[in-house]
Amino acid sequence: MINSAPPSPPRPSVKDAKEASITAWALAARTGDPDAVDRFVRALHRDVRHYVTFLGADPQSADDLTQDTFLRALGSLHRFEGRSSARTWLLAIARRAVVDSIRHDSCRPRLAATDDWESAAERAQPRDLPGFDDGIALADLLATLPDDRRAAFVLTQMLGLPYAEAADVSECPVGTVRSRVARARTSLIEWLNDAECPGPVAAAA
Repeated sequence: MINSAPPSPPRPSVKDAKEASITAWALAARTGDPDAVDRFVRALHRDVRHYVTFLGADPQSADDLTQDTFLRALGSLHRFEGRSSARTWLLAIARRAVVDSIRHDSCRPRLAATDDWESAAERAQPRDLPGFDDGIALADLLATLPDDRRAAFVLTQMLGLPYAEAADVSECPVGTVRSRVARARTSLIEWLNDAECPGPVAAAA
């Protein structure tokens, strides 16, 4: 009787391999390896900034919150054991940084009204970058979503986190994240359809 060879284990996807590398850099950074720290920060800096921006931060505070997130993370690396991906762990820290910032700001008197963050982002964005109009339009649409739906949509659809990891970041059940994303998609599709299909023009008298 010929025994068939056991099936080969599936190869990790490029995305999984990247996440494993980032997590390995975070674990190596715990020992103070400067190269690992640099790789870890570079790999996730853009995602953290996008996340805090889409949670409602204006361009200046987004930079501050991104820096605060990494300072918190680097100060807590000794507690990171790799049970979740480094990306999930870091975005959870970013979320807490945003929440703390909102609480802090709510306790301070506002000296003057400021423009909404979408307008500030539009003014700060270089005009010659490809996709400028699309990016601003998306920011405008996302800003109309409730905070919880916007966060779930950004985590899963823009940053590419699996639903389970997005649930860890948001500290809620996976089913709740799926529901929020589905509702966000429905709202965005409806708004896009409304924008592309304007109402009928009134007949001239």
